Amino acid sequence: MTNQTKSSVISPIVTIGALFFIFGFVTWANSTLIPFLKLACGLKTDFEAFLVTFASYIAYFFLALPSSWILKKLGFKNGLVIGLIVLGVGSLVFIPAASSRSFGLFLTGIFIQGAALSLLQTASNPYISIIGPIESAAKRISIMGLCNKFAGIIVPIIMGTLFLKNASGIEAKINDVTTTVAQKEALLAEVLGRVYTPYIVLAIVFVAFALFIKYSHLPEVDVDKEEVIEGEDIKTAKTSIFQFPHLFLGAFCIFVYVAAEVMAGDIIGVYGKELGISPDISKYFTTLTLTSMLVGYFIGIATIPKYITQQAALKICAITGVIFVCAAYFTDGYTSVIFVGLLGLANSLMWPAIFPLGIKGLGKFTKTGSAIMIMGIAGGAIWPLIYGYLKDYAGMHFQLAFFVSVLPCYLYIWFFAVSGHKVGKKA
Repeated sequence: MTNQTKSSVISPIVTIGALFFIFGFVTWANSTLIPFLKLACGLKTDFEAFLVTFASYIAYFFLALPSSWILKKLGFKNGLVIGLIVLGVGSLVFIPAASSRSFGLFLTGIFIQGAALSLLQTASNPYISIIGPIESAAKRISIMGLCNKFAGIIVPIIMGTLFLKNASGIEAKINDVTTTVAQKEALLAEVLGRVYTPYIVLAIVFVAFALFIKYSHLPEVDVDKEEVIEGEDIKTAKTSIFQFPHLFLGAFCIFVYVAAEVMAGDIIGVYGKELGISPDISKYFTTLTLTSMLVGYFIGIATIPKYITQQAALKICAITGVIFVCAAYFTDGYTSVIFVGLLGLANSLMWPAIFPLGIKGLGKFTKTGSAIMIMGIAGGAIWPLIYGYLKDYAGMHFQLAFFVSVLPCYLYIWFFAVSGHKVGKKA
């Protein structure tokens, strides 16, 4: 929206920034919930624990297109209000889940939260892309990323301190053959009781923010407006979403990007534990990943598009990812963990670059195209399970399993940065 004044853009950017903080807080809580629920629900393998990320991210695959329909029917603002209320409902499901010690009910609450985030992200990402020039969309999304990843940095510290306090000691007592059944039950009840207050508070915050959105003055953007696509005249105007192959290549790029991001962020604690590092230390490793992402976002804000283009930044990040994955595999101990954490730096500018490249030139198909891009977030559901299967059931060494599951992600992102985003576009 090039005719908007600078002041009219700042207010919605601040509001959407607050939403991205919420996205980050809820999403990156998974890094704490994985070891927490493995302990509290007595799960036997990491593969089972990784169903936490599966429940969270698979919701995007099923709910992204319905979210687009909801936004078309009810509008941008009402869609945000509904999404925040549903997010609050998903948080409240944690209360009966903890009372009954039901892993299935926890997964239900996480899925409901994922469904809400699907609606919120389907609305927010195209909004922040289109609120200003598309050429600087990566910069605006990078600003949103700062909000998202700042939340992600503090979540492991807050949730890890609340949920995983003395996790090593509790785990040792539960596994001790001299501990009676009654003592084990009391320990598990105490651990699960840590859920109540945080998730009730979160539910209240989400509903309060929904009311704020309802009565705020967010400007609407016409994402359905016809757009002249570069190199295309009126006679050859697109009539179907399937006439944009770069969109589907971009959606798959989001798929593998989120897979790589989740592997570096949510799985790093488990990875560190496999290296023999205490859970009381490894529970904070996600903060390392997200801090390095934060550094990357600052770099993106300073350099895009003034010094480098969105696709150039994406190419650099993909190459960096390949280097760091290899370095993590060929090192050990804290050094290996640091390279996994540094994948956050490689991942930082990927979403800000991939999303606008994927929806560029869609015109009236932007809402549907954005929903298809959001469906790609399901990559975060699949990849941890692949890693868990290779490690727990295929007998592969955990570092090799990490290497063979993550490296292809960066290689595909590299392809999309070089030529994939140009497919189907006229020169």
